[in-house]
Order: sequence, then C-alpha cells, then structure tokens
Amino acid sequence: MAHLEESGSGSSNAQAEGLFAGLGPRYDLLAEVLSFGQNGRWRRELVRHVAGSHPMEALDVATGTAGVAIALARQTEARLVGVDLSRPMLERGRQRVREAGLEDRITLRVARAEDLPFAPRSFDAVSFTYLLRYVADPAATVAELSRVLRPGGVMASLDFYVPPNPAWRQAWRFYTRVVLPAGGFAFGGGAWWEVGNFLGPNIEAHYRRWPLDRILETWQAAGMVDVRHRVMSLGGGLVMWGRKGGV
Repeated sequence: MAHLEESGSGSSNAQAEGLFAGLGPRYDLLAEVLSFGQNGRWRRELVRHVAGSHPMEALDVATGTAGVAIALARQTEARLVGVDLSRPMLERGRQRVREAGLEDRITLRVARAEDLPFAPRSFDAVSFTYLLRYVADPAATVAELSRVLRPGGVMASLDFYVPPNPAWRQAWRFYTRVVLPAGGFAFGGGAWWEVGNFLGPNIEAHYRRWPLDRILETWQAAGMVDVRHRVMSLGGGLVMWGRKGGV
C-alpha cells in the first residue's frame, strides 16, 4: 500500500511547506486551469525521459500529490518512492494512489530533498518537479539527488521558466502578476491568491541567481552527463534530463 512516513522537514524549507499547506484538495485541477493545461504537457515530457530508461526502482522528489509517481508507475514496472515536505499534499497523494490501485508499488513519505534518507545508489531513476526554487542551496540539492542515483541512471526535472523572448516575457509578467493571483483567488480562495502573488517574482528571482547555464553546470558537477534541456510553451516551462556517469 502507499505509506506516509516521516523523516523530518527542516527549517530551511518552512516557506515552501507553509505555502502549499492549503492546496492539497484542489491542487491538481487548479494547476491545470491556471497553467492553461500546460502543466500536464510538461509533466508528460518529464515522464517520457524517465520512463524511457525502464527503471525498476525510482524516486520522485517534491512529489506533491503523486502525479508524476502515478504516471511513472503506469508507464513502467518500477517500484516508486515519492517524497515531499507537505503532509496535506501527501495525504491527497495517498488518496490518488489508492484510487489508481497502485498501493503496492508507490510509497510516499515526508523527507527533505537536501537530506534524503536513502543509501547511495538506491535508485536507477530520480525525478523532481518545482524544487530548486525552494531550497537554500540548489547545487548541494542536485548533488544529493545524484548521490542516491545509480551510475547510468536517469535524472529529470521540471520547473517553471522565464520566456527568453522579450515580448512573451512581458505577457508572462502580466499573467503571473495579475491573471494568476486573481484566477487563483476566484477558483481556490486565499491560499491560491497567496501562491499566485508569490510565483512570478520567485521564478524571476531564481533565474537571476541561477541562470540556465549555471544550472547545467550544477548537474555536471554532480556527476551527470549528457545533460539536455527543453524549453516548453514559449518559455513558460523547462524540462531537463541527464544520465549519471561512472560505473
């Protein structure tokens, strides 16, 4: 069955934990509505790169309501562990796993991406979504994710991005500063209003500190090879994937 176990959260992640605490029950629906359906498309691209490696033991970090874990279980024969800080999101994930009939293949537990409770080389695939903007040290976090990945294993990530084209970037700013908060409040109430106001500035600030080239270098420094990326939806999303080197 799908389990919910504790490994501790840590004060450095308190912002993310509090921000998403009230989103669990309607997260999946609102994520699709407020991204104009692009969240699902980005997620499918992420899953495609992981599933193509035919993993048997996979880890999904920042799993939220277990959407990626469920998709990977349906497309592979892997046993999966999903970790996240938000207990309400994981409770919703447990419900979704149970409804999908995947309790025997998916385990959910509370854990920090920066300090994973797994031995080195425990998994032959690692995925993570919307994570690096919420950790104090993205480079150390990527290194920790790589630590639990076996040589030859695939790692893939998904996050928002800032459109490189100036015209699309202005449209994106209007959407994230005006439409997203208002739409979130209309459909999801105060919790989604708070997230809507937070996301746009947070995304831009992250990529000012961690531009794409620096993120790629971080993956390579963590032992990842053949690292590639795809900018999605005119620059609204970013999928990255690579393989761990060594033997």
